Amino acid sequence: MNTVLWIVAGLLAAVFLASGIMKVLRPKEELKKAGMAWVDLFSPGAVKAIGAVEALAAIGLILPAALDIAPILVPLAALGLVLVMIGAAITHARMNDYKGMAPSIVLLLLAAFVAWGRFGPYAF
Repeated sequence: MNTVLWIVAGLLAAVFLASGIMKVLRPKEELKKAGMAWVDLFSPGAVKAIGAVEALAAIGLILPAALDIAPILVPLAALGLVLVMIGAAITHARMNDYKGMAPSIVLLLLAAFVAWGRFGPYAF
């Protein structure tokens, strides 16, 4: 199970690092053209903040455990991503974009799995 948790955390880290960096580096208009209609509901600063939170959480899923420095940060980062994905799912639901809500829910469940495993029976 430890290996499965590492794999899921690694995949989540890759997805959220890429997504976060994209939100931080690209202007809001470019993100909208790329299919992220939800950015209209947020200011450019808020979109960049969401991206920064995603990128930092991605780092928090891997580095603390890999370096054995404050490994409690791993489940806390996963819990943070659960909260971000709850917000994402609510945002998509408010826009009646139920198809776009599916990836948010999948990522939410994967992050919840990592949080459960690292807070609980498979803590570092």
